Amino acid sequence: MPVFTAPLFPAGKEPLPPGFTEDDRPVLLEQEKWKKRTEEAMGSCVAKTVMAGGMGFAMGAFFSLMSASFAYEDPLLRSQIAATQSTRQKTLDYFKEMGRGMYRSGRGFGMVGGLYGGIECVIESYRAKNDMVNPIAAGFLTGGILARASGPRAALGGGAAFAAFSAAIDLFLRREPADDE
Repeated sequence: MPVFTAPLFPAGKEPLPPGFTEDDRPVLLEQEKWKKRTEEAMGSCVAKTVMAGGMGFAMGAFFSLMSASFAYEDPLLRSQIAATQSTRQKTLDYFKEMGRGMYRSGRGFGMVGGLYGGIECVIESYRAKNDMVNPIAAGFLTGGILARASGPRAALGGGAAFAAFSAAIDLFLRREPADDE
């Protein structure tokens, strides 16, 4: 009976992918090194929390930017402001207010995203499982923490609502794709 073994190559002397030459080897090794570093960093709860907070901030700022055009126009104030400010000053005021709103909304979304992402990562790391319990538990804790200032009943209700929302989103993201064949 024949014995099959995998060929062994010294580090850095593995066969190159088709279409590459020995001149490309240092570039490929550098790409592989950065790929490994990125994968290691994304396995960290700190990195996941920062990424979730940053993406939440960006999303909140974007939502605020999109809604800014609907929130500023007040016909009763228009005549009062028009008499006292130039067009340039009104435009500057509009953009300053829009920037403040983007920052406020981004900060709130970032806080929620970072809190939820960090808690879910810690729960997943502790349990060493990736199932539906993690987002539900993380949602419950996040909702409770966000509503804690309003009392225990509000914290419980906020936790339950955020857990239900987290479960719905996670069920949607985990669903099996439809077979079109």
